Amino acid sequence: MKQYYPKNGRVILHVDMNSFFAAVEMAYDSSLKGKPLAIAGNPDERKGIVVTCSYEARKFGVKTTMTVWEAKKLCPQIIIMRPNFQRYREASTAMFSILRQYSNLVEPVSIDEGYIDITESSELGTPIQIAEKIQKQLVQELDLPCSIGIAPNKFLAKMASDMKKPMGITILRKRDVPDKLWPLPLIEMHGIGKKTAEKLSSIGIRKICDLAKADDIQLRHLLGVRGLQLKERANGEDKRKVDPDSANEFKSVGSSLTLPKDIANQHELLAYLKKLSEETANRLKKKEYYTTNVSITIRYKNRQTITRSRKLQNPIYKMQDIFAAAKDLFLKHWNGNPVRLLGVTGQDLVERFQAVEQLDLFSYEKEAKKEPLYNAMEMLRKKFGKHAVTKGVSLKGSSHRPSIKDDIDSI
Repeated sequence: MKQYYPKNGRVILHVDMNSFFAAVEMAYDSSLKGKPLAIAGNPDERKGIVVTCSYEARKFGVKTTMTVWEAKKLCPQIIIMRPNFQRYREASTAMFSILRQYSNLVEPVSIDEGYIDITESSELGTPIQIAEKIQKQLVQELDLPCSIGIAPNKFLAKMASDMKKPMGITILRKRDVPDKLWPLPLIEMHGIGKKTAEKLSSIGIRKICDLAKADDIQLRHLLGVRGLQLKERANGEDKRKVDPDSANEFKSVGSSLTLPKDIANQHELLAYLKKLSEETANRLKKKEYYTTNVSITIRYKNRQTITRSRKLQNPIYKMQDIFAAAKDLFLKHWNGNPVRLLGVTGQDLVERFQAVEQLDLFSYEKEAKKEPLYNAMEMLRKKFGKHAVTKGVSLKGSSHRPSIKDDIDSI
């Protein structure tokens, strides 16, 4: 079998579960199989958000992030179910347990996808035979379908797994890049979101081939070092290793400040804490990370220093979310004595493009929690008119004062 493996390279699989939440529900209740199914926050609320849907529903045009109302309009017979997060976590744990039977080098990326380095697993068969075994075992033991990409690096493996869904297996070699990747629109490239695609489009880069041949100076000016990394990916280059410990790797971004004087006024201290949260958020944005753990540092007049942290349920990056966590920690642990130094830090970071690549368990739970807000907004509109509640209304240059001003993103 050694002949099927490179002498000086790696063989990496990217395993991507197909319509994971919906597939788990179908595995749990076989009567749902073959039917259009969507998982959403509130089946009875038109503002409920579709987090995933079966391929039967997709045939009608139903998509992730669509509202329940839109999904039902496209597919009146669609079945809408509330999410069962515990069930999905258990299925994810079982899925990764199976993957580790084929290699010790397994790196989870999210609840339903991960990389496997099978370079040293030649005794189990050829790369495509191993992929077929994994696919078959996941279906037989968990009744869950997946697509698998086979490639010499993580980027190409990820791109390959997206090429055939559901239940596809795709091999993507570096020599295939000009024919298979370069003709694709830039937005279809892993690691490039809508905003990045718009920025690149402004300098005439609209396809992956354009990025692969782009000028380094232009890219660095537009996107910094990230631009050069994306160009490498567009040319099929990716030196990242499959790291089983990456999910637990300690990373942090933060900001601290020695106060101009010892301060014991809570209002002033919270104002500084908010400023530090903003600086931390800006640094996260610059480095393109989300944080899953916020910590604060408090140093008192007598130089006694305490650090307290809070593990978050959902990855965050916005200032208001970081400040909310930092403020909660501060009010809980500040003893009321004068403070000399404050610090706010985001820890256990995850790359932003991975965190927002799909509306996964974490971001979905956050959206689902907004359902009561959407309900209240809808009731107010029905009672007082559709303009009674608006999102992020600016009062500048207007004599009209809305009855209610809200900004959903700040909640």
